[in-house]
Amino acid sequence: MDQNTQDRIDAEVKSNDVMLFMKGTPVFPQCGFSAATVQILSYYGVKFGSANVLEDADIRQGIKEYSDWPTIPQLYVKGEFVGGCDIVREMAESGELETLFRENGIELNPQN
Repeated sequence: MDQNTQDRIDAEVKSNDVMLFMKGTPVFPQCGFSAATVQILSYYGVKFGSANVLEDADIRQGIKEYSDWPTIPQLYVKGEFVGGCDIVREMAESGELETLFRENGIELNPQN
């Protein structure tokens, strides 16, 4: 990955308390895994930034190198890589995701 791509990813991760690299947008996800991850974040009512990797091939490949994780979506909380859809789903089911948000001062507005 070139330095410009690295810097762009780094800026997104550091400027958003919760950042999701996904296929599509939160309003119009372009894959089931991205849609499921957005649904989980929406359930907790957290504000999050997003980047549509389908719009930028450099970001799409670069985020995989940045995290050393081969799949998308990818969730970051306070600059730290959390995981992809399966990990986020498991963390939500076990209560770990809510704990992670609370421990990092992320405001929750549950939609339940």
